[in-house]
Amino acid sequence: MTTSTTTSLPRNVYWFEVLLLTSLMLDCISVAFQDRTVIEPNMSAGVIAAANTMAAALIVLLTYLVWLAAHARKNWARAVLTASLVFSVVSLAQIVGDSGIESGLWIDIASCILTAAGLYLSYTGDARGWFTA
Repeated sequence: MTTSTTTSLPRNVYWFEVLLLTSLMLDCISVAFQDRTVIEPNMSAGVIAAANTMAAALIVLLTYLVWLAAHARKNWARAVLTASLVFSVVSLAQIVGDSGIESGLWIDIASCILTAAGLYLSYTGDARGWFTA
């Protein structure tokens, strides 16, 4: 018989992880259904493939950061995720300012909302002591 020595996650940290992983799943959907038509003559299929590969790598990295924050109690990972949200919101605001809200942006908006809610939970309630322990 083996016993687990891991500590159970506080409620807010659990929901932080759930909301951020859900947000990253939405990001996967957004990348999968992204418009891949070549608009500019300088954009080749290789450039589009490289952009998609970088997006996938970023999603994997962010997933690892969520795990580090939730399970390894790494406060710096939570700070990086917070900075990532700020950059995402600024980028999304620029896109909306340039072309308005298009149908494909609703997934990105929902992703940002889920991330903001999860990060809020990671800074409040029973999560406070989790990252300072």
